[in-house]
Amino acid sequence: MYKEAKDFIELMYDELGKDKQEMTRRLEQIYAEIQKTGTYWHTSEELTYGAKVAWRNSNRCIGRAHWNGLNVVDARDITNESTFIHSIEDHIVQATNNGKIKPYITIYHSDHPPRIYNNQLIRYAGYDDCGDPMEREVTQLAEHLGWQGPHTDFDVLPLIYQMPGDKVKYHDYPSEIIKEVPITHPHYPKLQDLNLRWYAVPIISSMDLKIGGITYPSAPFNGWYMVTEIGVRNFTDSYRYNLLEQVARAFELDDLKNTSFNKDRPLIELNYAVYHSFRAHGVSMVDHLTAAKQFETFERNEHKRERDVTGKWSWLAPPLSPTLTRNYHHGYSNEMRDPNFHYKKKSHSGCPIHSS
Repeated sequence: MYKEAKDFIELMYDELGKDKQEMTRRLEQIYAEIQKTGTYWHTSEELTYGAKVAWRNSNRCIGRAHWNGLNVVDARDITNESTFIHSIEDHIVQATNNGKIKPYITIYHSDHPPRIYNNQLIRYAGYDDCGDPMEREVTQLAEHLGWQGPHTDFDVLPLIYQMPGDKVKYHDYPSEIIKEVPITHPHYPKLQDLNLRWYAVPIISSMDLKIGGITYPSAPFNGWYMVTEIGVRNFTDSYRYNLLEQVARAFELDDLKNTSFNKDRPLIELNYAVYHSFRAHGVSMVDHLTAAKQFETFERNEHKRERDVTGKWSWLAPPLSPTLTRNYHHGYSNEMRDPNFHYKKKSHSGCPIHSS
């Protein structure tokens, strides 16, 4: 742990131009604390900078140009259930910001955190016959706890959580804090008949934040949506909502043979509909081509600072018209560097009603 702590502290003090003697004193303090307790406590400055650098190092994120603008909330002192729920709801409200989305992270205690079972703080339920198939397990857990949704394609799941030493519970969000966008197309009014919608802010809550050897298991964070995350992946992936055929019919494109190119046309128009709808409702969103240009800017800025940019190519090349972006045409090292966000091991994040 001390080696990882030392690497992080040296990085932070170097990048922020802080006093080297102060750094030496801080490292001595951390070493003594680890020797005595087996761990150490980040200062608020260390926590804040570590969270920002974790975003900068996130190999799968195309939006890293904004890493230094992350709003960091230190919630490590929260042990009370009502205070925890309030902090989650406050994160949603502050991040949503009436549609002008703010990058936001709330970080809870490393050793005794409230446990969050949701994959994202806001997500739609998945049933056997409707909704989001990716969320079936979490939906079953919510129902096991006594929750009942209206059983539509777009039922907002409750927060499912567990305070240290307590049982698993759920909490329904007040509807007024969840901003959703109905999806329409200005030239294809029949799309409205599908009653598509999506929530405004993607707040990831299923990853570990690791800073200087310390792991924070509960640290929900968000940026804003890139259009293809909704218009390609969520709506048309075969294992998600799988809506391509329904959307094609709404656009009066009935021949979906490969040679008709009528699988491609509705995909483009659906993404335009998502982008148009978010903008019309005043909700921040970036298109895939602009996001790729912003990533180019990020790469240039990192190279100026003599920092190599790592990345996972399959995530940095957008799933729509990827060859129009620079990201598609060269590879990246997928080396994982800390601070960073890490996927949880299934054994630690699985559904408690299905685990032995």
